[in-house]
Amino acid sequence: MSTETSRPRPRPRPAGGRRYVPRRKVCAFCADKTAVIDYKAIGRLRRYVGEHSKIEPRRKTGTCATHQRSISQAVKRARHLAMLPAAAQHEFTW
Repeated sequence: MSTETSRPRPRPRPAGGRRYVPRRKVCAFCADKTAVIDYKAIGRLRRYVGEHSKIEPRRKTGTCATHQRSISQAVKRARHLAMLPAAAQHEFTW
């Protein structure tokens, strides 16, 4: 019996030999130096609302914490005034 411990084999590298390193997402509002996020800018707010009308998380959109709070407040205001749908459109299956 050998005194060495058995080591698992290293995984083969993908073709090209490079690993995937994701780029860090940059807050679009910080890049544009936007001071105020307006609830009336529906086109811009739609990017931060998913297909089921849920506000997308920071890890998915790349916004900073300060602007994520402003986005959620603006989306809630737009929903209250019926500028954005509060729920996804329901599909009937008969």
